[in-house]
Amino acid sequence: MYTAKGQLDRNALIRQYQPLVRKLAHHMMAKLPANVQVDDLIQVGLIGLSEALSRFEANQGVQFETFATQRIRGAMLDELRENDWVSRGTRKSQKEIEESLRRLEHRLGRSPLESEIAADLGMSLVDYQSLLGKVRGTQLVYLEDMTRNQEDEDSFLDRHMGDAEADPLNVLRDHRLRQALVTAIKNLPEREQYIMSMYYEQDMNLKEIAAVLDVTESRVCQLHSQSIARLRAKMRTH
Repeated sequence: MYTAKGQLDRNALIRQYQPLVRKLAHHMMAKLPANVQVDDLIQVGLIGLSEALSRFEANQGVQFETFATQRIRGAMLDELRENDWVSRGTRKSQKEIEESLRRLEHRLGRSPLESEIAADLGMSLVDYQSLLGKVRGTQLVYLEDMTRNQEDEDSFLDRHMGDAEADPLNVLRDHRLRQALVTAIKNLPEREQYIMSMYYEQDMNLKEIAAVLDVTESRVCQLHSQSIARLRAKMRTH
C-alpha cells in the first residue's frame, strides 16, 4: 500500500492492521488479571505494529502479518513485564486454588465442583467465582517453574530450549508432557473442555465463546481460569 509518491503508506497500513492488534490484545487479556486494561495493551500493540513497519524487509521471506504479530506480542509482553502485572497476592490466590483442587481430586477421585472448591477454601460460591475473575489467566507454566532449584537436576528451560532432538531423554520427556496434558484436558468438565477448545484451537475470544455458550463474558473468564488451575494441579508433577 503506497502513497501517490510511491512511498509506503504507513498510516493506511496501521489502519489495516489495527484489527490484528485488537485481536491479539483481547486474546492476551484472558491470561491477565482484571487490573490490566485492554486499551493499554492495544496502545502498546500499535507501537509494536509501527516498529514492525519500520523494520520489516520483504526479502526476509516472511509474511508481514507473521512478522508484525511477533513484534506486537513482544511489545505487549515487554510492557507487562515492566509493570510487574502479577502481584504476590494474585499468585498466592492462584496457588491456593490449585492446592484445593489437588486435595479434592485426591479425596473425591474426580474433578471437584465449583461449590466443593469454594467450601474447601472456606468461602461462598459467589466469592470463589469473584476470585477466579480476579486471578484470571493463571499460566500453565509459571516463571519459577522454569528456573533451576536445588531438587531438580535441570530446569524447564534447560530441557526445552536446547537441542532437544539430540537427546532422546528430552524427546521422551516432551512426549510424556504432551500426552499428560492431552489426557488432563480430556478429563476436564465438559463445559470447560469446550471453552479450552474454542479458545486455544479455534482462536475465539471470550466474548465470542460467551455468545456460543449463552453466558456472560465474565463467566467464561472464570471457567477459563478454573480450567487452567485444574490443569496445573494435574500437571504439577511434570
